[in-house]
Amino acid sequence: MKIVSTIQEVRDQVNQWKKEGKSVGFVPTMGYLHEGHMSLIDAASENDKVVVSIFVNPMQFGPNEDLASYPRDLNHDAKMCQEHGVDLIFHPTPEEMYGDSFYSYVDMNVLTDELCGLSRPVHFRGVCTVVTKLFNIVRPDKAYFGQKDAQQLAIIKRMVKDLNMPLEIVGCPIVREEDGLAKSSRNTYLSEEERKAALVLSRSIALGKKMVEEGEQDSKKVVDAMTVEIQKEPLAKIDYVKMVSLETMQQVETIEGGILTAIAVYIGKTRLIDNFMYEL
Repeated sequence: MKIVSTIQEVRDQVNQWKKEGKSVGFVPTMGYLHEGHMSLIDAASENDKVVVSIFVNPMQFGPNEDLASYPRDLNHDAKMCQEHGVDLIFHPTPEEMYGDSFYSYVDMNVLTDELCGLSRPVHFRGVCTVVTKLFNIVRPDKAYFGQKDAQQLAIIKRMVKDLNMPLEIVGCPIVREEDGLAKSSRNTYLSEEERKAALVLSRSIALGKKMVEEGEQDSKKVVDAMTVEIQKEPLAKIDYVKMVSLETMQQVETIEGGILTAIAVYIGKTRLIDNFMYEL
């Protein structure tokens, strides 16, 4: 396994693989890897070669968000990648990715208007821009994203379709702790008390999913029930609880077609997300 930090090194290696007729799978990450990331890497192993990027992208963080404190541990990440058969890690600096003067951005509307896009207004412009750059650098055949970041997955799929990017986007299921909490690098921020309190996210998701599966068609009733469940936890502060169309990410009143029910909740100072999808 190689670890490289420059764009040219990635291109040189991928060009060599392409000349050999090798397929390339790509997993973009911000590092501090856990079992959720490993499930993406394992899925990517259906390709001949696997590339993982580890880059905490400053462009997708707002001014009061956790860019400086976001957990980083390249040695830990490299060990996990090696154990799961990764061939190349791309670990660039912000200067390598953006240079001294950077003026070009990839933006999107409609799909970014709700959920995390509403509460984090600069976030998805940063995501779309860095992912586009990474796709152009790595030139993968397939790229793998987790369904925990369901809005991000929908946005990346739409961006690839709209801009005719020559690759396939593969969504992979949420990986959870034994007690139900969705795996996240931000879970490391939680104190012991907060970690227990965080289980309110998966409880409310289970409640909403059960209601929908049992035939409830009024989105407000589902959202209200989930909201009440979260409010029972004193350490929880709701950012949003919403049900949206899987296609447009716009809120729905009636449950029909494909829907995404997503939540963002602060446990103490830590913002956590979770969701479930349902298709009639």
